[in-house]
Amino acid sequence: MAAECSFDIVSEYDEQELVNAIDQARREVQTRFDLKDTKTEIAQTKDTIVINTESTLTLKGVRDILESKAVRRGLSLKIFKPGKEEDAASGRVRQVIELQQGIAQDLAKSITKTIRDKYPKVKPQIQGEAIRVSAKSRDELQAVIALLKEKDLPVPLQFINYRS
Repeated sequence: MAAECSFDIVSEYDEQELVNAIDQARREVQTRFDLKDTKTEIAQTKDTIVINTESTLTLKGVRDILESKAVRRGLSLKIFKPGKEEDAASGRVRQVIELQQGIAQDLAKSITKTIRDKYPKVKPQIQGEAIRVSAKSRDELQAVIALLKEKDLPVPLQFINYRS
């Protein structure tokens, strides 16, 4: 009898790469001619990034820089969930960007339903913010990965802990 193969589906990002991308964005904002004197601040907490700048136009430019640095460092733009632009003190503009990590329960349920509908022999199980997928055939697991890569989900997915 063949042993079961399995892998985990998670949604994570490399925190050090995010820190590096934010540092690069800060440096570019300080040296770029059109953004140099705007006194722009980019602050990061554990699960948010706060941009505080002069106007809506400069906010858009700073976000573009931050997103381009993140993409160059291999981070998906799906981890950023920008909030509404708010007025800050002395006529400035602030935006809070939430960082998404983990798979929400409702999304996990829809992913497991999709897998069960398409591949009835594959067993997906929700384990916290991850999904464990197991099957007897490696080919079916690879087909599940291909299926999920085709779908445009609101979070980036990684496939880890492949065991055969």
